[in-house]
Amino acid sequence: MVDRGQSASAQLRITRANARFQQWQALLGNRTKRQRAKEFLIQGVRPISLAIEFDWPVHTLLYDAERPLSTWARQMLKAAGGERVAMAPDLLRELGGKDEDVPELVAVVELPDDELSRIHVGPSFLGVVFDRPNNPGNIGTMARSLDAFGGTGLIVTGHAADPYDPRSVRASTGSLLALPVVRSPSHREVLAWVAQLRAQGLPLLVVGTDENGSCDVAELDLTGPTLLVIGNETTGLSAGWRQACDIMARIPMAGSASSLNAASAATVTLYEAARQRRSGR
Repeated sequence: MVDRGQSASAQLRITRANARFQQWQALLGNRTKRQRAKEFLIQGVRPISLAIEFDWPVHTLLYDAERPLSTWARQMLKAAGGERVAMAPDLLRELGGKDEDVPELVAVVELPDDELSRIHVGPSFLGVVFDRPNNPGNIGTMARSLDAFGGTGLIVTGHAADPYDPRSVRASTGSLLALPVVRSPSHREVLAWVAQLRAQGLPLLVVGTDENGSCDVAELDLTGPTLLVIGNETTGLSAGWRQACDIMARIPMAGSASSLNAASAATVTLYEAARQRRSGR
């Protein structure tokens, strides 16, 4: 059931699982539907706040129709563009992705274009390629680490998990919205972009990570423009990326572990790059 004009701040009120609700529900778990609609869902206080702070196009802001909203929620409703929809708590709980808590807000936001030109590249560039990730949570965690250590952009290549899966957005705690994340069909498009940057005079170093790398990460000079390449959680880097990397680096480990989780490996390598840049190596 849809009733218009039920609230001064609402353009719409939804109390049943109608067609509009089902469209948003599909965005939770259906990548194809997200791509066709050019929309994805953002859940949580920090991610929604960052989406609005960084001027993401908010198509719809959904809010709990049956409780007083906090100051934060009222501010977000005032600041966001797009449609405002008051929704029954049980429906909003489902879109919020939690079994018990009803979120105050859920945002429906426009998907960005997958253009490498969205990534700003300069002399201090630090970026990451994640090659064919299986786990959307690892994408979000990697975006969070990249943001924390001063990175500029994340590129996801090949047949991979979706960065705009709600699990990825949640794992990033909003960092996915604070830096550009670009999907690329394969390594070829990224390498063409790298070649273009080098032709413009940027000495971009492409560093792959592997447990059998030829040198330790700490032995590399990561103070210049650097693109780190992290492989699939199970199979590592593709042959194309292995061939394209300027150098393959390893993270020295002790104990019985033979390798690190992909997001953990990225975090360690990004920390080392940030440490070198702070100390002048």
